[in-house]
Amino acid sequence: MSLTSATPLLIAVLVLALTFAAAIRWWPRLGGRGRRRVAGRVGLLCLIQVLLLATVGLVANRTFLLYGSWAELAGNSQPAPPPARDAADKPVRVLGRQQTGTPGGGPPQVAGVIEKVMVHGARSAVDVPAYVYLPPEYFQKGNEDRTFPTTVVLTGFPGMAENLIKGLDYPKKAWALVKEKKTPPMILVMMRPTTESARNTQCVDVPGGPRSETFFAADLPNAVSATYRTAPHRGGATARGWAVMGDSTGGYCALKLALQHPESYAAGVGLSADYAPEVDGYSGDLFHGNSAEERRSDLLWSLDHLPQGKTSFLVTTSTQGEANYKPTQKFIEKVKAPARVSSITLDHGGHNFATWRREIPPALEWIGNRIGRD
Repeated sequence: MSLTSATPLLIAVLVLALTFAAAIRWWPRLGGRGRRRVAGRVGLLCLIQVLLLATVGLVANRTFLLYGSWAELAGNSQPAPPPARDAADKPVRVLGRQQTGTPGGGPPQVAGVIEKVMVHGARSAVDVPAYVYLPPEYFQKGNEDRTFPTTVVLTGFPGMAENLIKGLDYPKKAWALVKEKKTPPMILVMMRPTTESARNTQCVDVPGGPRSETFFAADLPNAVSATYRTAPHRGGATARGWAVMGDSTGGYCALKLALQHPESYAAGVGLSADYAPEVDGYSGDLFHGNSAEERRSDLLWSLDHLPQGKTSFLVTTSTQGEANYKPTQKFIEKVKAPARVSSITLDHGGHNFATWRREIPPALEWIGNRIGRD
């Protein structure tokens, strides 16, 4: 039973209502003194509190799509089985299609389409799920040979790639911006910032473990380019037609990839981004004593000590409500030519969907001006 479906929420609400009704009916019998009656009252109150918290948690999970299954919630979900031999050679396997949710709907030539895919990493040897938004122009007559700028969009962690479609409305926002002639049509590759379902790999090649950086920096662009009509990597050491953006942990990954892999991404956008990986129970040991890699994964250290390519960055924060305000200002100060940096600073904001919904349209417009214009 999916944690994001209506069924567990309805069951929780029903059980809570029945328990509350039972408490009202039986409360007079539990009145008075005596250990049993006191224990009964305490137990009933605790049960109602637990059920109430569970209901609120299910509502929050259904709203923000944090966990898709009980196994993910427990942190012990199993990796996806390896693909069949005949499918393993395909860099991207299409698992299904769905509508984009754009106003009025319509065929792909009008509304575009979202494909649910599995991306195979040739070098990292992993298979990672994603959603690919193809704009209407991709299917329109006369565009059969046209290539499109491409943006990789990453969620925070924990979180599900569906957040980017249902919660943050990336396809609908991209569609609307094209209609308003603010951006060129682009392909969006939407996914989580990890190569393992229950582990926050944070775009790091873990010694003896997941090669998450290799997947996002090399495998993902190669696989998508081999499957769709993406903009080619042009301009020598810089990939002019590709960008990467994300929020929170996804924002950290986006800035890291754009900073350290300008050959793959010409622009990186961090919405409420972290600037160093968070090592905790979700991540496990990311470095295994490799202090050089740990320093390199600190973006502020990297800006000071590593070459900066011809990459464009956009970072966002808020003067009130965001914990990353000061690190964001340091990031801006440390970016040097030939790299460039832009920023969005809100007066009031927070680490939440409401803030990111405000920032996504100008961020997509900014990306379109960096990778979508010749």
